[in-house]
Amino acid sequence: MTPPRRKLPIGIQTFAKIREADYYYVDKTPMAWRLTQESGYFFLSRPRRFGKSLFLDTLKELFQGNELLFRNLYIHDRWDWTQSCPVIRISFGGGVLKHLQALGEVLHQQLEEHERRHALPARYPDPRSRFRDLIARLREQTGRGVVVLVDEYDKPILDNITEPEIALALREGLRDFYSVIKDSDAHLRFVFLTGVSKFSKVSLFSGLNNLNDITVDTAYSPICGYTEADVDTVFAPELDGLDREEIRRWYNGYNWLGETVYNPFDLLLLFDKRQFRPWWFETGTPTFLVKLLAARRTWTPRLEQMHSSSTLLSTFDVDDIPTEALMFQTGYLTIASVDTMGAEGFFTLRYPNLEVRQGLNVALLSALMPDPQDSLARRRALYLMLRSGDLRGMAAELHALYAGIPHHWYDNNPIAHYEGYYASVFYSHFAALGLDIVLEDITNRGRIDMTVKFGDHIYLFEFKVVESAPEGRALRQLKDKGYAEKYRAEGLPIDLIGIEFSREKRNVVGFEMELAIERDDAP
Repeated sequence: MTPPRRKLPIGIQTFAKIREADYYYVDKTPMAWRLTQESGYFFLSRPRRFGKSLFLDTLKELFQGNELLFRNLYIHDRWDWTQSCPVIRISFGGGVLKHLQALGEVLHQQLEEHERRHALPARYPDPRSRFRDLIARLREQTGRGVVVLVDEYDKPILDNITEPEIALALREGLRDFYSVIKDSDAHLRFVFLTGVSKFSKVSLFSGLNNLNDITVDTAYSPICGYTEADVDTVFAPELDGLDREEIRRWYNGYNWLGETVYNPFDLLLLFDKRQFRPWWFETGTPTFLVKLLAARRTWTPRLEQMHSSSTLLSTFDVDDIPTEALMFQTGYLTIASVDTMGAEGFFTLRYPNLEVRQGLNVALLSALMPDPQDSLARRRALYLMLRSGDLRGMAAELHALYAGIPHHWYDNNPIAHYEGYYASVFYSHFAALGLDIVLEDITNRGRIDMTVKFGDHIYLFEFKVVESAPEGRALRQLKDKGYAEKYRAEGLPIDLIGIEFSREKRNVVGFEMELAIERDDAP
């Protein structure tokens, strides 16, 4: 019997509100129980809108001993409710801080609220000393270790990441403030910091060398987000009328070396609106990310599968932002697999799901193409031609697409001067349509540049860049290496398409096909 429907906690980050007002709640207290059995300093990085603030608020209520909120949850019968701890919660979730003075004002405001709650007037004028003094006096007043919870510890820096001078000043201010944590070790019971990025310990947590980073940890992979079991049990009343496989394809797939999870914001909006859309992606266009990828001339098909060491994934600073680390930490790539080589782990990264692949490629086209509206029309036309099998029309459409890029745009835009640009434009138009695409699929004879499965056909694409005239190399490679053999067992018609781009003419000069079924439109 399906349980009754409840209210959807869209945007709610307050544990008490969820528990007292009959909202759906996915029990994360098994993770809280595991963490709290150790007295330690923990750090967790997760993408925005993944439930970090709610988990932090759950810890606050737990340490404060609010037993009624935890009735019927995993941790209830395991926790000692006769013991409570003073909790200092610091959050940078609200507003954008544009200078060091604003950071100081926010810290003073939050510390004052804690002082007033415990009748402990301020004794120092600077945030660092005030924070350290508050911790010491709370320990003295209560006789219990103090719990420090910091939400979105990195937001002031990330909000100004495109303005390095401001970002560096805020980083130094935060480093000074966070240094209190190490200095106050004797008075602390538990520390938990959350954020989107993981800044290096040297730059932001100098001296805090006992910080336990649980970001990439099998046991804590599902600490935020919803698992398959959560969707099928907790949210069972919401599934009627929705394609379960489509839910999985659109929103599942985030992985931190353990159980994969769904983006919670997406699922809640899906259950509310009953429409498949990139809900999470639409809440914040990654302008900075798109600009950075464009400036670095990123070959967009490469984003389908990137490789990184575990060390590189945790490298992030104002003046050192590896592409892989940025995309992983912000949620646009996730872990597909890990290989241990010697003493170090090496990760293969991928898009987590259809939403991210489609949404990011739509955004990237704004950097790759001079006219986003024209790009939208081209995508629609390409889709209709694939659906009807009009490959001659596709060839003409691709020629018109590249011909529509003005010469002055090439001259003024360094992105358009590298060879990967041609294939990037082609690939991103298809990826933005949400089609079933496989890049550089490995066969026993080599790698297929791009495979598209659409309707009742399989399309194999090979790209080559030539100087001026077509050379026929792209189609010849598809045929000579027998790339189609890998897909014969699927029993679908397989079309081979070789495309050649000219450096000189800046357009498609060769579009050759070998069709599984001769069509009226075939050349």
